[in-house]
Amino acid sequence: MTSEHANDRLTLPLAAAPIVFLVALLACSVFLFSSDASYGPNQIALVLATCAAALVGYRTGLGWDAAQAGMVDGIGVGLGPTLILLAVGMLIGTWILGGTVPAMIYYGVQILDPRVFYAASAVLCAIVALSIGSSWTVAGTLGIGLMGIAGTFDLSPAITAGAIVSGAYFGDKMSPMSDTTNLAAASGGVDLFDHIRHMLWTTVPAFAIALTVFAFLGSSDAAAPTQIALLTASLEREFAIGPHLLLPLALMLYLVYRRFPAYPAIVLSALAGAVMAILFQPEQVLRLAGDTPGGAVAGYGKGIWLALADGYQSDSGNADLDRLLSKGGMSSMLNTVWLILCALGFGGVLERTGVLNYWLEVALRGVRSTGSLVATTVATCFTTNVLAADQFISVALPGRMFRRAYIARGLSPLNLSRTLEDSATITSALIPWNTCGAYMSATLGVATASYAPYAFFNLACPLIAIAYGFLNIAQKPLESEHRLATGEA
Repeated sequence: MTSEHANDRLTLPLAAAPIVFLVALLACSVFLFSSDASYGPNQIALVLATCAAALVGYRTGLGWDAAQAGMVDGIGVGLGPTLILLAVGMLIGTWILGGTVPAMIYYGVQILDPRVFYAASAVLCAIVALSIGSSWTVAGTLGIGLMGIAGTFDLSPAITAGAIVSGAYFGDKMSPMSDTTNLAAASGGVDLFDHIRHMLWTTVPAFAIALTVFAFLGSSDAAAPTQIALLTASLEREFAIGPHLLLPLALMLYLVYRRFPAYPAIVLSALAGAVMAILFQPEQVLRLAGDTPGGAVAGYGKGIWLALADGYQSDSGNADLDRLLSKGGMSSMLNTVWLILCALGFGGVLERTGVLNYWLEVALRGVRSTGSLVATTVATCFTTNVLAADQFISVALPGRMFRRAYIARGLSPLNLSRTLEDSATITSALIPWNTCGAYMSATLGVATASYAPYAFFNLACPLIAIAYGFLNIAQKPLESEHRLATGEA
C-alpha cells in the first residue's frame, strides 16, 4: 500500500502516537541522563519511536517491507552529510597534527580582541560562508580555529559556538552557491537571486540583532597576556609554527569556492594536512605513532593513519593546550553518525506512513490570515526538522504543501521560499538529532543544547518572519510577479 492510501486511513490518535511516544522517551532520556542523553539514550528513543511508527503503518495497511523501505530511503537522504561528517573528523585530526589548527590559534590570539571576539567571529564566519555557500565547511574549518582561540582567551565555548553558527548560517543563506538556498528557491518556484534579495528583509535585521547581542556579551575578563604568552610558547615548543601551515585552509576554501564537491574537497584538504605534518611536524607524527617496526617511513604512515582514524593526542604538559588539541579523527564522529542514522530512519517511516503529510494538512486548516499562514509555515518547518531530522526534507515537503496556499492568498511564492529558509534552514542547527545540529555539535565540540540559546541569528530569524506576516511587512503580492501569475493561471 502506498503512503497516500495509508494517509487516508490515518486518524488523529494514530498520527499522534509515534510523535507523543518519541517526545515522552526523549523527555525521560534527558531526565535520566542529562547532558549524556545524546551518547546512546536518545538513539534508543529514536529506534523505539521508529518501531511505533512502523506499527502505525501496519495498522493502516502498510506492510513491514514498505516501512523498512521508508527507513532506508530516509537514511539514504543523510548518507551524503554522514560522509562529510566522517571526512571532517579526518580533517580535524591531520590539521592538528600538521599544525594548521595550532597556527590558526597562534595567529588568531594575536589578532582578535577578546572584547569583540564573539561579534568578530560571527562576521568572519558570515563573510566566508557567503563566499563559499557552506555553513558546514565554515564550522569545520574556521570554526575549529575560533573555538581554539576562545579557549585560550578563557571565553565561553557555548557563546563562541553560537556566534560561529549564527555567522555561518547567515552567510550560507545569502550565498547563491548554497544548496539549501537553491532548494528553497526551487521549492517555491522562484528565481534564485530574487529569492536572495527578498531574504534581506528578514536576515539583515536578524543578523544585526545577533551582532548587537554578541558585542554586548564581549568579555573584559579574558585570559591575561601572560596566559596567552604561555600558551603561544607551548605551541611553539610542540609545533613548528609558521604562516605556511595555513595552506590546507587556503586549499579547502579554494576548492569549495570553485564548487568542488564537498566530500572530496574535505578529504583532499585532510590529506594536505597530512603532507604538512610529514614535512613540518615529523617529530609529532612519530610520537603519535609510538613504537613502529619498519623504521621512520612506517612510523610516518602509522602516525598519519592514527590521526585520520582517532585524531591527535596532545602531550605538551600544558593542560589548556592539551585540552584544545586532543581531538579529531573519524572515530570522534561515530556517535553523531549513530544519532543521525536513527533520526533519519524515524523520519523516513513517518513520511512513508503518511504521518508527516497528515500533520501538514492539519496545519493548513488553521490558516486564516497572512500572519497565520507564515506562522504555520514556520511551525511546520520546525516540526518537520524535529521529526524528519533533515533540513532538506524540511524545506522540500512544506514547500510542496504550502505553495498553493500562498498563491491562493494572493502572495508571491517568494514569501514562501523566504519563510522556508527563515524556519527550515535556520532551525535545523538548533535540534540535537537533526543532521545539522548533530554536525555542529560534533565539529565544534559543544552540545547543541548548550550553544542553541546563543545562536541569536537562528533564534531571531523565525520570529521576525512571523512578525512580518502579522504586520504585513515585506509580503510581496502575487500580482507583482507577472510571470508566476501567468504560469498559475
